Amino acid sequence: PFGLENSVTAGIVSAKQRDTGDFLNFIQTDAAINPGNSGGPLINLRGEVVGINSQIYSRSGGFMGISFAIPIDEATRVADQLRSTGRVVRGRIGVQIGPVTKEVAESIGLGAPRGALVTGVEKDQPAEKAGVEAGDIITKVDGKTVEKSGDLPRIVGGLKPGVRASMQVFRRGATRDLVVSIAEFEAEKPARRAAAEPGTPPPAAVKSVLGITVSDLTDAQKRELRVRNGVRVDAVDGAAARAGLREGDVILSVDNTEVTDSKQFAAATAKADKADKAAKAVTVLVRRGEWVNYIVIRPGR
Repeated sequence: PFGLENSVTAGIVSAKQRDTGDFLNFIQTDAAINPGNSGGPLINLRGEVVGINSQIYSRSGGFMGISFAIPIDEATRVADQLRSTGRVVRGRIGVQIGPVTKEVAESIGLGAPRGALVTGVEKDQPAEKAGVEAGDIITKVDGKTVEKSGDLPRIVGGLKPGVRASMQVFRRGATRDLVVSIAEFEAEKPARRAAAEPGTPPPAAVKSVLGITVSDLTDAQKRELRVRNGVRVDAVDGAAARAGLREGDVILSVDNTEVTDSKQFAAATAKADKADKAAKAVTVLVRRGEWVNYIVIRPGR
């Protein structure tokens, strides 16, 4: 470091699975890494190379006591691919994902927060062909448990393109087993927004007891969004607005029940008005733009 030859620093490994990147779990240590020894080996007490010093956490630009190293097994795998093919190949299935919060996990019957929430499925990609839907929670791939959302790209990225892998998803209160063919990782493609058919009059709006005014989707909007059913949010206030629901959102399900049209949505939410408003939470699956997420609405708040 800083031009000083043969320098060695010592530290303690704090974590072996620190999530700081899309495809890697890093080794965290407090061994000093500064300009000049980044890229050098992280060595254990037996003299074995266990990592490649790669990153630091810093507010000043200099070492502040936290550094990260690439695990040597991942570095070896990449080196082997570079030697054999000249490039690194990673798998992909064509989904956008987000974390599963404790509140969402409890409200949809998943239990503990785990897995990766599918917020979007790319058209004509492996996940869609396998039957994955927006709103699914992927809990296992190729027999490996997906504990958190960051695990999924690493598990899938480590699979060879062309292989068929088992996948377990949680959908509307039940677990389903799927089989997906892994594709090669490529750049993400921009998505288009849904548009109504020209000359089509706006559907009649229906207001639910949650303070959400919705209308039915046109056939053109369903085709653009690639959804079978759902309702569009035309206006929102009260608890729904505080929970984060917005005008223009598309509601796909209520409490694990698929929404078919605005009347069915009003009936599905009416029971929330009869329950204890201070305790009853209503979980809606919402499409916003091209991606989906769960929103938990508490009528009494």
